[in-house]
Amino acid sequence: MSASVSASRVGVWLIGARGSVATTVVAGCAAVSAGLHPPSGLVTETPAFADSGLPALGDLVFGGHDTLDCPLPKRAEALAADGVLPYGLPAAIEAELSSADREIRPGGPVPDDTRSEDELITAFTADIRDFVRRRSLDRAVVVNVASTEPAATCTDLPASSLYAAAALRAGCPYVNFTPSTGLHHPALAPLAGSSGLPYAGRDGKTGQTLLRSVLGPMFTQRALTVRAWSGTNLLGGGDGASLSDPAAAAAKNAGKERVLAETLGTVPEGEVHIDDVPVLGDWKTAWDHIAFDGFLGARMILQTTWQGCDSALAAPLVLDLARLVARAHERGLSGPLADLGFYFKDPLGTGPSSLGEQYAALVKFGQRLAAGAVR
Repeated sequence: MSASVSASRVGVWLIGARGSVATTVVAGCAAVSAGLHPPSGLVTETPAFADSGLPALGDLVFGGHDTLDCPLPKRAEALAADGVLPYGLPAAIEAELSSADREIRPGGPVPDDTRSEDELITAFTADIRDFVRRRSLDRAVVVNVASTEPAATCTDLPASSLYAAAALRAGCPYVNFTPSTGLHHPALAPLAGSSGLPYAGRDGKTGQTLLRSVLGPMFTQRALTVRAWSGTNLLGGGDGASLSDPAAAAAKNAGKERVLAETLGTVPEGEVHIDDVPVLGDWKTAWDHIAFDGFLGARMILQTTWQGCDSALAAPLVLDLARLVARAHERGLSGPLADLGFYFKDPLGTGPSSLGEQYAALVKFGQRLAAGAVR
């Protein structure tokens, strides 16, 4: 069921615009808009959001920044060869992929880049503003889908924070779909607070943590004591390579562990390990081993295995978030959008950690976005 839509043209400016997630976002939006595939995974296309006034998928215009130069049509062909995109889809939507590719601008900082932080932010801001002006857009949402970076220091701004600052300077809402620093850097707090813009994040909840946010409350509600919860992730592609850096992996795992602490009320024994397996490409396997006590101390084990395609899991969430945040901006909302915690491992603001409670908050948020609703 298609949601009722506003008549605005909305830009989606993707940081990491030639990566697997971004390519799947552009391809998926084109395929669903053309009726080539159903909107599986798009929460905003369900009846609960029919009256929210969200921008139509066909009214989304894509662009972005990236340090890579592989054209989107070629990137899509590689994803189709790997089974991420349906066979034949890149050829069917080549025009849409090429249109988005023409709107991708060089990112940074790159090796030997001599520009200062302010010069980089100014250049990125100019790119975003030019995109909005040339394409006659009503607004644009900046979404970070780049590879995970190591945790930042308190001094220098990492790349994710440079892009976040550029988004706010350009007057655009911002979504951090990664565990990277983005707006979390203390130097950006004054800018975020004074911008009057809505923003959301961080770290999209796509697989293992999604399952944890369901199972954690289950153990608590059934009064079952979890003694240990260990996990392993096997993945390849750009994310696997970036997460082979222990600092980047630590930033990723923090959100996974936080969900357990908040839903169980305690931190069980065990850790999450992330292994880079390049041959897996964009596919990943997540395994959890949960030891818990039942009635009269009976010791029991639950094991789960999640196998999926990271880009196919993430892409519909990115489209959901772009539409929801664009509509929030149109309705005059500002600050951290805590009601979007349904989508994140480490959501901004305060809110529940249980997926069921987060979904209820999301539906209420959709109702607030409806025309005539009290904000």
